[in-house]
This record gives sequence, C-alpha cells and structure tokens, in this order.
Amino acid sequence: MSFNIALSGINAINTELNAISNNIANANTYGFKSSRANFAAMYAGSQAMGTEASSLTQSIDVGGGILTTGRSLDASIQGRGFFVTRDTSGAEVYTRVGIFSVDKDGYLADSFGRRVQGYAALANSTALGAFGDLRVPTGQIPAQASTTLDYVGNLSADWTVPTVTPFDRTDPQSFNGSMVSVVYDSLGVQHSVTQYFVKSGTNQVTVHYSSEGVTLPTTTVLDFNTSGQLTSPTGAVPLALGTPTGAAALTINVNYAGTTQSAGEATTTTNATNGYAAGTYLGLQLAEDGGVMAQYSNGEKQRIGTIAVATFPSEGALIQVSDTAWTTSSGSGSPLYSTPGIGMAGTLTPGSLEQSNVDMTQQLVNLMTSQRNYQANSKVIAAENEMMQSLMQAV
Repeated sequence: MSFNIALSGINAINTELNAISNNIANANTYGFKSSRANFAAMYAGSQAMGTEASSLTQSIDVGGGILTTGRSLDASIQGRGFFVTRDTSGAEVYTRVGIFSVDKDGYLADSFGRRVQGYAALANSTALGAFGDLRVPTGQIPAQASTTLDYVGNLSADWTVPTVTPFDRTDPQSFNGSMVSVVYDSLGVQHSVTQYFVKSGTNQVTVHYSSEGVTLPTTTVLDFNTSGQLTSPTGAVPLALGTPTGAAALTINVNYAGTTQSAGEATTTTNATNGYAAGTYLGLQLAEDGGVMAQYSNGEKQRIGTIAVATFPSEGALIQVSDTAWTTSSGSGSPLYSTPGIGMAGTLTPGSLEQSNVDMTQQLVNLMTSQRNYQANSKVIAAENEMMQSLMQAV
C-alpha cells in the first residue's frame, strides 16, 4: 500500500511541477496568468490512499505589471475583464493581450489575427452601435462646412469712440480692434472672416464684419452692464457669408457668450470655428474609454467604434488555450459585455501592455519545495523496495 501512496504523491508533484514550469516559462509572456496546483488527500473509507492534484487555480484576479510602450494601438486593462476576439472559425476567444493592428481586410485584429469585437459608432450619436467586428474606413472623409464661430475675449473698457466715422475697414482709425477667423465652405475651401470692434457708446461695442475683402452688411451690437458682463445678444448671431464658387451658401452663427468689458488690454481667449477640409486616413488611436479613433490629415479624429470588454461570473473557471487566451466553460458562465470602465469592466490604459503576473521568486521557492517532496516520496518507494527484498531473501 505504501508503494501506491508514495506513487500518488509523485504523480501529484509531477502535476505541480508542470504548473510551476509553465509559470516560469511564461514569466515574460504579456497578459499571462500564473496557476497553482492544489493537493487533496485521498481515502477509501478510513484507509489512506495518498494524495492527488485535485485542481489548478488560476490567478486571473492578480494583475501584472504595466509596461508603457507608447504604441497607439497597444492597450492594457486595469481591473477585471478581457478583450473579446473572434477567430477564423467564428468562436469567441478572450485575452488580456492588447496588441492590436489593422489586418489586410481593414479589420481591427490582435497579434494572432483574431478580429477584435466591439460596438460600431453611430453617426451624430453617443449611443453604442451593433456588436461585432470593428472595420476601419481607410478612405477620405468629406469636407464639412463651418456653422459656428465662438469668440470670447475682453473688449477694453479703456477704448474711446473713434473720431473717424463712418466705419471703414481700410482705415484703422475707424475701429478699436479686429480679429480674423478661418471658416470652411461645403467643398472644404478656407475663407477668412474678420470682426472689427468699434466702441459706439457707454458699455457698448458695435461689431462689423468682412469676408474675403468685402464688407458685409450685418452688424452686431454688444451691450455690457456696469460689471462688464455681456447682456446682449443672449444668443448666437447669424452671419451670411454669401455663396462661394461651386459650394453651398455659407452662413455661420457667431456666439459672444463669455465676452467681457474690463479695463486694460483687449484680449482674446477663444476664436474657434467648426468645419474642416477633406481629410485622408492616416491611422488609428485608442482612447481611454475604449474608443477606436481614426485620424485624418486635416487634424480630425472620428470614432469608428468602441472596444468591448467581457467579464464573467466565475473568471477562474475559464479554460486556458494557446496564444495567451481563454475560452468559456460550463463553470465560468456566459460573458457579460461592456465597455472599459463601465460596470464591472476594468479601465483601459492606451499605449501600454500588461506583463505576466508570475512572481519568479515565489515560483523558485515552490520549485525547491516540490523537489524536496518528490525526493521524500522516492525515498518511501526505495525503503519499501529494500524491505520487500529483505522479506524475499528471508523466505
């Protein structure tokens, strides 16, 4: 019986050594989670039968170190969850390794060619679109005409009413200050819009406009209270800029909210318009909220989708497979899909990778312990063998 008991110990220790050696071999594997062999005593009734490696426990909940790579399509998850990928057979595979790129067919894929799963972007909406493969549009984005001009500044209370009247954009003596803005028409062609600020009365400034060297008929009167706060207009002022050649009629809404009148120099803190020229696709970048952002030559970024993160009721019951990944089991439960930082899903750190969580020092200690236990069980078998030989010689 002692032969069998010692043999069960050796078999269990072999299983433990397999786990330890696998941990050590993957000490530099991105996203790897170490495992531990658990021993359990075996009995037949009251008769001791030795031991067995009853289970392997994965340390999925223990995070690895974070390696900053600076690569725009690398990402690590801080906390719970896995990236969701789909292999060529259509099966979902889950991984902590966020090394992504665009494959030859234009899909976002991981380093093993599995397509990354996420939510498509919806035009003019922050809602999540359909769940599935994330495809990257590689063409141009069309131009977008400007519709707003936001101006915020301080129009000096020290200004005096100009002595030269009426306003003449070619005569600097007829206005107190000016500001040039750039707008785009529907073809993406740039046009300049100049605002001329004229002190026209107590706590009052009149704004004249010109575009492409032509004075526009529209004027705006800015009124301020005794504290220097803008009281009117209370909304945006429509400014018709005409119809550029070959483009649609161009009108922008000028917003002066936040503009003040205080003593001192005139300053500008905001001079911003929307709209842009056509742009050519340059590449992708990941955002902290999981957004997959396409970058274009005109400086624009557009969200093409959001990477999904899957959590499970029992992550420790997931089955490890090749390429540092996991699949579901009956004990893990079904995946719960979310986006980074929402619900139980961990947050995303772009430009970094999660390192292996293997503690090499602990693994070497475990290795020495296993070696000692293996030798002890071998001694039991050797002693039993000598006793059997002595018995046979005595017969």
